[in-house]
Amino acid sequence: MAAVNTDEWRAVCDKFTNAQHLTDVESRNDPENDPFRSKYKARELLREIYCSLKSFEAGEGEEDSGAESADQRPTEQPVDGQKLDGFGQGFSGDSPAGLRAAKLGAVEYYLGVNHVDTEELSAGQEHLTNCMKLLERCRVSSENVSLFLHVRNQLGILWAGRDEMEQAQGYLETAESIYQHYMKEDGSPPTDMTEYFTTEENLLTHQERTKRFELAYTHTMYYLAQVYKNIGQTERAATYCQSTLQRQLQLNQFSPMEWALNAATLSQYYITKGKYMEGRHCLSAATVISGLAGEVPSEAAAQESETECERREQLRQKRAEIARCWIKYCLNLLQDAKKLLEDNIGELDTDRQEELTRQRRRDEEEEEKGRKSALLFGSEDTFDSIATVEERVLCLFPLDFTEARSVFLVGQNYVTQAKEYYQMDGYVTDHIEILQDHSALFRALAFFEEDMERRCKMHKRRVDMLEPICNDLNSQYYLLIRRQLMFELAETYSDMMDLKLTLANRQADTQSLDNHTIKKFNHLCSASAKYFQMFLDSLRSPEGKFPEHLEDDVLRPALVARFRVGRLQSRLISSSLSVQMENLSKSLEDYKYVVDYCETHPAAAHAVETELELSKEMVDLLPLKINRLKAKMAANN
Repeated sequence: MAAVNTDEWRAVCDKFTNAQHLTDVESRNDPENDPFRSKYKARELLREIYCSLKSFEAGEGEEDSGAESADQRPTEQPVDGQKLDGFGQGFSGDSPAGLRAAKLGAVEYYLGVNHVDTEELSAGQEHLTNCMKLLERCRVSSENVSLFLHVRNQLGILWAGRDEMEQAQGYLETAESIYQHYMKEDGSPPTDMTEYFTTEENLLTHQERTKRFELAYTHTMYYLAQVYKNIGQTERAATYCQSTLQRQLQLNQFSPMEWALNAATLSQYYITKGKYMEGRHCLSAATVISGLAGEVPSEAAAQESETECERREQLRQKRAEIARCWIKYCLNLLQDAKKLLEDNIGELDTDRQEELTRQRRRDEEEEEKGRKSALLFGSEDTFDSIATVEERVLCLFPLDFTEARSVFLVGQNYVTQAKEYYQMDGYVTDHIEILQDHSALFRALAFFEEDMERRCKMHKRRVDMLEPICNDLNSQYYLLIRRQLMFELAETYSDMMDLKLTLANRQADTQSLDNHTIKKFNHLCSASAKYFQMFLDSLRSPEGKFPEHLEDDVLRPALVARFRVGRLQSRLISSSLSVQMENLSKSLEDYKYVVDYCETHPAAAHAVETELELSKEMVDLLPLKINRLKAKMAANN
């Protein structure tokens, strides 16, 4: 800039450095009653820089107005969201007019970010838009491509914050196109925006320029991942999220715990899609990278320092969250394997098991190829560590008890870890959710167990962990959770009852069961009915009246519970004819309720088709049984 003397320019550079320091450093210490004090000071400095640049521009315009009149004509630029067909046309990279426009644009950019940071969004948008207009006078070049990228990133964030996802998508996708086009056409380390206001001796190295530019593009990828998630393009969002995480590792620009938690969260998407290899890789990487955050400070050390105390809590919580993601991985893997292997009555299909075992051999041969084609996290330093964690758990469906147990044990280990942080005292809902997952792990493992006695003991473990909490929880504050627990306990007792009867029938028919077995069977049957009835009673009004109309969220569970109570009443074993008749009469009453409710509310029939069909059959059959018992009692008398 020939018309600007060195002292004037150095003064501009000093103001910019001070503005950056105020924004990035001093603002962290601003008082609560004046949270933007440093940023307001930075804004004043930026305005002074803008005025100086306009003054320099006016002076230079007198010198070069004739020489650059052709260059100053705006070139045709792409609208955001369109192809960059004019790449490489217009100003040359070192055109004085182009560089002046870029510098003014950079100040507008920093003013825009400043206003957004101080919650003045409209003013922020105006400055960012001014930056875009100034850039219309430039072609994309190594001197300004970083600014092209940053301003679109910021506008993308701004519009996403307003829930205008289409606008945000347009800016961010254009930023992505600019980066890709530049790297293809040029690819040299571009000038960073801060260098517009830096003296020559303080210019960045090529390596630092590259790192900053790549980091800006990583932000583009991250914001696009959020936008795609919000507009329902989940697969695309996952791809961009994984690319973002990988780039953060490559650039060594990440917070270990934040990165680990994002990777663990991404694993949950892959799990829901049945992509267990990718899910396991994300979780293994999360486990390894979270270790870079260091050890959790001891409680004594944390008490000595408020910062250490806060860090201790954050580390413990985030590691517990990663543990919970591991629990979901193990649980979903077992449950999906169960769906593949069960027959039409919910038991293990041995033919299907053999077929999948043969298929497994082919899958294992393809697994290595699949891993090589997948986008893997980490560097040479972390690959081995991640692989070691991966080897602890299957990513293929377990096909027998031994494999299922190995997955279960990994999940149970993470249950223990998660419960260390999410304790009942202080985290009631989280603690119970973890216990419910633990119970579900036992239930999934029980499917693979051939020994009926051992399977029954697994269900007993579920009862032991859930029953005390269900009975102790306050219904006023935790009604929905109590209902979930009641229903699960009712089903668990019912499963145990069926297993006990199956075991007994292998030895003798029902009529000749010994008193101990009958007592045990009736206890399990009554316990199941008790919890189903507790669930139904929880639906009553404060006056004790059962609702005439069941809301959608409880319609199916309520009708199923009534059906199951009816079934359980009819299965109670008694030698007394009067008790048998009483049980059958109660059972008939429950079956009739299901039938009558569905007749009164026809839409409800779709929610309980199987139960309704069986209820209708029992409404026809039970009166005949009751009459036979009456006749038998009369004959005995």
